[in-house]
Amino acid sequence: MTLLRRGNAHRDSRAWADLFQGQLTLDRRRIDPLILGITIALSLGGLIMVFSASGVVAEMKYSNSTHYLQRQIVWMVLGYCVLFVGSQIDYRQWKQWVPWIVVGCVVGLLLVLMFGPKINGAQRWLTFGFFSIQPTEMAKLAVVLYLAAFLANPNRRITDWRRGFLPPVIVVSSLCFLIVVEPDLGSIVVIGLVFVCMMYLAGARLRHLACLGLPMILGFLALIVFSPERWERFTTFLDPFQDRKDAGYQLVQSLLALENGGVFGVGLGQGKQKLLYLPEGHTDFVLALVGEELGLIGTLGLLGLFVILVFKGFRVAALAPDVFGRYLALGITLLLTMQAMINAGVVSGMLPTKGLTLPLVSYGGSSLLTTMLAIGILLSIARQGRASP
Repeated sequence: MTLLRRGNAHRDSRAWADLFQGQLTLDRRRIDPLILGITIALSLGGLIMVFSASGVVAEMKYSNSTHYLQRQIVWMVLGYCVLFVGSQIDYRQWKQWVPWIVVGCVVGLLLVLMFGPKINGAQRWLTFGFFSIQPTEMAKLAVVLYLAAFLANPNRRITDWRRGFLPPVIVVSSLCFLIVVEPDLGSIVVIGLVFVCMMYLAGARLRHLACLGLPMILGFLALIVFSPERWERFTTFLDPFQDRKDAGYQLVQSLLALENGGVFGVGLGQGKQKLLYLPEGHTDFVLALVGEELGLIGTLGLLGLFVILVFKGFRVAALAPDVFGRYLALGITLLLTMQAMINAGVVSGMLPTKGLTLPLVSYGGSSLLTTMLAIGILLSIARQGRASP
């Protein structure tokens, strides 16, 4: 990451010089097998775990134990179509579409606030007949696309507060405000962390980031303190067993699932917490059921795939042929990293409970489609990057 922050101008000119001299090897036919392989492994593994975790709930709600499985298969097929299309489109085209994507996300978030149904006290979905979408998921990727396009502008002055730092703060804050109103605090945390990391690696001044960080932290704390539900959730995670039948119930059941699984797990399909004990077991807390049924070995194996994907994403960023591709690959990798880390932290009791899915693994069409699109863009950057041994 340090290399990404230092000598940006020199590396940009050198990369373009190599391109015109024919020293960059472009392979427009070959998709990176490691990224694609990990994506397939995680999504298929997630499909199995979604079926295992949701069968009892689906039978009770819809009298069909395969209800969630069938829907997830449809989303997965669509997801792979999106991934393929994303990998075939020259990633530079996204730079031209960024304004329309940001405006579309703003419109989508406004429509959610105006017409979205309230589910568990939150308005996050737009319903269209038998399916629903969550514009917040696309907004996360839109932030990455916008920041990559802004930072790739040769006239950018990232060290200048008014011209280089403040404009992206205003755009990203506007999107975040609409997401906060829903409310969706978990997504705000992900977007905030990705924003700070990308700006830092682009060369933003630390004092500017500090000036931004203070109001961000104070605002975050205010959202917790002035919301009884969030405050209860925040304080309970410190000792969930003190209120195990109410506020700490979900986290306690998650920890029990991990404890029951031990090292090798109780066996696929043999978990007990999915028998209506652990709420959201097929969505936000699917990793807890992985731990119960596949044990510590299975959990570490799944998280290990994410680690490899992250390192591969950073390598794609380092080998990108231009600065836009570099920041775009970096942002996508950070987005996947932050969401996976926060989800794992919540499930293990290291972080307060947030409504965040585990990318590619949890049930959810909007999350799966957006993640597949992001990986498709990453594959497009990888195909056009400098050849690596």
